Amino acid sequence: MVKKTNASIVLIDEEVMMADEEFIVSKTDLRGNITYANRVFLEMALYSEAEIVHQNHNIIRHPDMPKGVFKFLWQTLKQEQEFFGFVKNLRKDGRYYWVFANVTPEYNQAGKLAGFYSVRRKPPASAINIIEPIYQAMLAIEKKATSNKQAEQQSLDYLVAQLQALEVEYQDLVISLYNAKS
Repeated sequence: MVKKTNASIVLIDEEVMMADEEFIVSKTDLRGNITYANRVFLEMALYSEAEIVHQNHNIIRHPDMPKGVFKFLWQTLKQEQEFFGFVKNLRKDGRYYWVFANVTPEYNQAGKLAGFYSVRRKPPASAINIIEPIYQAMLAIEKKATSNKQAEQQSLDYLVAQLQALEVEYQDLVISLYNAKS
């Protein structure tokens, strides 16, 4: 199986907006390889089902997304907890779209963790206006790091420090930003 990469996509600084009533749904295995993508996912990402299924979910990762956010996502999922967050995704045509993501563990009939189920919806612009500068600061920290591992850890440390200063948990912050639609 050929693994795709988004490294050859030319970035276009143009946002594509989801409709308010639409939901992106996907399922992955334990390693993040896509096992299911709904019609809205395919339309927003501009991939066919054949192109996206069995690819790692990071095929749509935008380079403006800090590694520290994904480190936190995976830490949360490995603890079998659900994750909420704002994610900037990369379309096949180089444009981008923001989502409010809810990722939950999925279990098989024996009760064993089998993969992850994600539902994404359109985020409020007010939330992106708050979260984007935080992500930009995290990216600046990552660029100074000497390794990917150091980049993701220092970036996550910055995020944790910001949350501690606000005296709020990450999940509570992003849910409150989503619910404060304006």
